[in-house]
Amino acid sequence: MARLLTTQHSILSELISEIRDKHIHCDRLKFRNNLERIGELCAYEISKELNYEEKIVTTPLGEAVSYQLTAQPVLATILRAGLPLNQGVLRIFDKADVAYLSAYRKHDAENDNHFMIELEYISCPDLTDKTLILSDPMLATGASIVTAINALKKYGTPKHIHVLSVIASTEGVDFVERNTENTTVWAVAIDDELTAKGYIVPGLGDAGDLSFGEKQQY
Repeated sequence: MARLLTTQHSILSELISEIRDKHIHCDRLKFRNNLERIGELCAYEISKELNYEEKIVTTPLGEAVSYQLTAQPVLATILRAGLPLNQGVLRIFDKADVAYLSAYRKHDAENDNHFMIELEYISCPDLTDKTLILSDPMLATGASIVTAINALKKYGTPKHIHVLSVIASTEGVDFVERNTENTTVWAVAIDDELTAKGYIVPGLGDAGDLSFGEKQQY
């Protein structure tokens, strides 16, 4: 099930406008900061879907009924583009364990439109019966997310997975929903067009390059 976070305008609408704008997002610091702020706001929305338990808290003047998470979620992100977005999520779920994955597109030397997802590194806690929040700024084809989820399940089967992206494609959302179970996709914006090379249009460009500089691939 996909959840679009801008069906009603909020400050998220302004932030998504800024990270799309080529005249603004060329400022790396502002781009990273905006991704972090988006991560915080999205994490707050996701927190409404989690389970809470009642707890009595002693104040200087008496006792108050409060509610706390029954269990902390596990956060996960895909290096390197996901780091600023995940940092925002971590500010909200500041007691959560965090998993990191390195996944990238390995393009065919003879056909640049064809690529496979290469996964080289995972650092992950036990995921058994945990709530997993997997963040990646761009959900294009959905192949990286599905590959990441399948790899993470080697560390235990989560009871539910929340996939958080800033900009997703309609095709990517459909792919994730068809190829995963117990998964909710959250997106700030969903674009309809996906190019033959798997780039979202209008999208915003390469979130990793905009955050940390252009990379060279071999």
